[in-house]
Amino acid sequence: MDISSVLQGGYQHPVSRSWQSRCELTKSMFMYPILISDDPDSNVDVPSLPGQRRWGVNTLEDFLSPIIQKGLKSVFILGTPTKVEKDSQASAADDPNSPVILAIQKLRELFPSLYIAVDVCLCHYNIHGHCGFLHPDGVINTEISVARIADIALAYARAGADCVAPSDMTDGRIKAVKQKLIDAGFGNRCTLMSFSPKFATSLYGPFRSAAGNAPAFGDRQCYQPPVSAKGLARRIIQRDAAEGADIIMIKPALFYLDIIAEATRLVPDHPIACAQVSGEYAMLRAGAAMGIFDLKTVVIESAQCMARAGANIISTYFAAELMEWLDM
Repeated sequence: MDISSVLQGGYQHPVSRSWQSRCELTKSMFMYPILISDDPDSNVDVPSLPGQRRWGVNTLEDFLSPIIQKGLKSVFILGTPTKVEKDSQASAADDPNSPVILAIQKLRELFPSLYIAVDVCLCHYNIHGHCGFLHPDGVINTEISVARIADIALAYARAGADCVAPSDMTDGRIKAVKQKLIDAGFGNRCTLMSFSPKFATSLYGPFRSAAGNAPAFGDRQCYQPPVSAKGLARRIIQRDAAEGADIIMIKPALFYLDIIAEATRLVPDHPIACAQVSGEYAMLRAGAAMGIFDLKTVVIESAQCMARAGANIISTYFAAELMEWLDM
C-alpha cells in the first residue's frame, strides 16, 4: 500500500477524529422556530409537528425559560393566527395588538439578551393566503407587495425584533425593506435576513397545516423558485446580497446542501443560515419513532452536514433538544 493511501491513522482516536471537522456545532448557532397563536393563553399541541406546540404570549415565559437557561440564544417567531380577520391589505400583520408584535415585545421584556428574529410575510393575513398582493390575472403585484412587506418589517423592528426575515420571495423586497429600515433609523439596529432562496418544496406541508396558510387558490410556484433551479438560486443569492441582506438563508436545508455550499462561495463574507423546515423535522421524528434510527444521532448528523456545507446559523425545531444533547 502506498504511503499516500494510509489515512486512518489521522482519525483513529476520538480527539483526532474531532480535529478532522472544520465546523463545530455550538449552541449559539441554533435558532428555535416558535409558533405564535392569537390566543394569549395557547399551549396547544400541533399534530403535524409532533413535539411542537402553538404558544400564546402569556405562555412564552414558562416555555422558553428552561431552554434559554440551557443555552438557547435565538428564536425565530412565526405567526400562526387562527382567529385573525384576514383582508385584502393584510392589515392584521402589523396591527399593534397582533400576536407577533405582542410576542416580540413580551420576549424583549422577559429576555433582554435573547436574539429575536421574525418571519415577515403576508400569507397569514392576506385574504387569499398568497405571499403578496395579486394582479387580476393572479400574478404578484410587485410594487405594492414589497411596499407592504417593508412596512410590516419596520413595525416588527420597532417592536423590538433584532432581525426581520422577509419570506415572500417577491422581487425587490430586500432592497425595499433595507431602505425602509435605514430611513426610519433602524439600518444599524435591525438585521435583515433574506430567504435566498426559499424553494417551492413539498417540505412545508406540516407547517402549512399548523398555520392554516395554504393559498385559497393556485400555488406559490410563480414566486418561489423551482427545486432544481441551481442557476436561479445563485442569482437570487447574489441579488439579495447586493440589495442589502445581512444574512443569507437557504430554505429548506437537507435536500439543498449544494445551495448552502454555493452560497458560501458566492458571498463568503456573509453569515449563511439554513432552515430545517417542518417536513424535514417531521421525517426525522417519524423515522425515529419507527425505530429506523436513533433521534439524537440522526439530528446531530443532520446539523453537522448543514454546518459542513457552510451554514453557521441553523433554524430547527430540534433546537430545544440540541441544547441538552450538545452537553452530553
